[in-house]
Amino acid sequence: MERPFRDALALRMMTLMTQRITVHDPRGYPPKVIGKRLAARLPTLDGKTVYLVDCLFDNSAVFMDQLQHWFGEHLPAVDTRIIKPKETWADDPDMRAAIVADGDAAILGIGL
Repeated sequence: MERPFRDALALRMMTLMTQRITVHDPRGYPPKVIGKRLAARLPTLDGKTVYLVDCLFDNSAVFMDQLQHWFGEHLPAVDTRIIKPKETWADDPDMRAAIVADGDAAILGIGL
């Protein structure tokens, strides 16, 4: 009794395995990346404005709040401002312009 069931199952599996399937790569195609130099290091942060950029990733707001608290406790002469882009994964020219106009440095926070 078991044997016909096994034979039918084996025949069904062989039939299924001979059919072609298409598999897509979920990673897509990476963009061309051009390396850029880091900004020059500031000699001091005292009296400077540092923007803490919350990039809207999971828990990044919590991280930015903790980082701002750390600056207030350990480097009170540094003015920190938390700023967020309008949306994740998109350039925000207004945000960048605000950082360039009023800031001396920026730290990007991507969450935990």
